[in-house]
Amino acid sequence: MATTAPHSPAAAERAELLAALATARAALTGTVRGLDDARAAARPTVSALCLGGLVKHVAAMEESWMRFVTDGPSAMAHELPEGVTWADLAAGTAREVPRWARDHADGFRMLPGETLAGILAGYERVAARSEEIVAGVPDLSAAHPLPEAPWHEPGAGRSVRGVLAHLIAETAQHAGHADILRETLDGRTSG
Repeated sequence: MATTAPHSPAAAERAELLAALATARAALTGTVRGLDDARAAARPTVSALCLGGLVKHVAAMEESWMRFVTDGPSAMAHELPEGVTWADLAAGTAREVPRWARDHADGFRMLPGETLAGILAGYERVAARSEEIVAGVPDLSAAHPLPEAPWHEPGAGRSVRGVLAHLIAETAQHAGHADILRETLDGRTSG
């Protein structure tokens, strides 16, 4: 079936980036096909990762980056409690762990009451919202400064195009992790 090409180079680029992200999403969600909640929450390797947690993490990461696109660096602020440094946090010696750090850690596992169906439905909502946001951005070169954090280069920024490239790469990377987990569980992969 032939498809109609977008009318402008900018529209074509937007469509290609969104298609690449959709392909990476499909590779990730394909790894959980046919699993029940217990298997999706299982940790079959020495890693703490589980398949449901990987999907949950990628959905949260995509949602966060899309908030960055719409709202700028304040959408991804990583505030530290008074008297806590990044070094304390990294060393595990912080007297108080910020809520965002606990949420990030919980994002890699299925919590009591969470279901694979619920995680997948949430990911579908995030994907649909991402496509709406990207469709509404007039220029993929529009950029914001990145928030201050040890994993960001000081003074760096990221464009919408850069956000999409990051989302594609991270989703594909986690799809590879998910293939390993699924193969360890029952010999299957997303392919």
